Amino acid sequence: MNDGIVIIPTYNEIENIETIIRTVLSLHKPFHILIVDDNSPDKTAAKVVQLQNEFPNQLFLESRDKKSGLGTAYVHGFRWALANKYNYIFEMDADFSHNPNDLEKLYDCCHFGHADVAIGSRYVTGVNVVNWPLSRVLLSYLASVYVRMITGMKIHDATAGFMCYKKEVLESINLDKIKFIGYAFQIEMKYRTYAKNFNIVEVPIIFTDRAKGQSKMSSSIIKEAVFGVISLRIKKFFNRL
Repeated sequence: MNDGIVIIPTYNEIENIETIIRTVLSLHKPFHILIVDDNSPDKTAAKVVQLQNEFPNQLFLESRDKKSGLGTAYVHGFRWALANKYNYIFEMDADFSHNPNDLEKLYDCCHFGHADVAIGSRYVTGVNVVNWPLSRVLLSYLASVYVRMITGMKIHDATAGFMCYKKEVLESINLDKIKFIGYAFQIEMKYRTYAKNFNIVEVPIIFTDRAKGQSKMSSSIIKEAVFGVISLRIKKFFNRL
C-alpha cells in the first residue's frame, strides 16, 4: 500500500489536469492521487476517468454534484484518504503553481523529520513568488502577517495550500466543525492543528502563478478570510474551537 496520497480539487482544470497527473505519478517517490472534481463543465472528470485506465491503482476520482468550495472539497478528500488508510495526506493545486517536485520535500519533512504538518511556504525565507502582480503579493503576504497578529501562530505563510499532514493530525481534528470554504479554510486547518500542539514546519518553495486556466480568487473569499480569523480566535478564547 502506498503511504502518501495527493488530493487535488478541480473545477474547470481541463488544460492542466493530464499534465499534473502525469508529472506527480512520474516522481521518484511514488504517490497516489485523488481528484475531487466539482462537476466541471469542461469535462475535467471525464479526462481523469480516461487516465484511470492507464493508472488504475494510482489515480482515484471523487465527483461531486456541484461547485461547493475548496474547503469542502478537501474535507471530502481527507475523509476518503483516512478511510483508505493513507499515512501522509497532501494538498496541492492542479495548476502547477505548486511544483510537484516539492512533494518529496514535504514528505521527507514529515516522514524522516519531526513535522506533523509540513507547509510549502512562500514566505519563510523571504518572498518566493513568480509571476504575481505586486498587489497580489502584498495581499497574500500581509494576510499572513494579519493572521500571525490575531492568532499568535508563528507561521509565515498562513494561507498556503501546499501541505502534507500526517494522518494522526487529521484524525484528531473534528472535520465536521470545519466551517470555511475559501482560503480561510487553509487558515482554519493550520489554526486547529496549532491549537492541538502539533509540530508545524514550513518548507521553503517557489510559488509560480498558473499559466493556464483561471484563478478562483474572489472578493467573497477575501472577506471570509479576514473575518474568519477573528472568529477562530474568539472560538479558541472561549474553548469552542
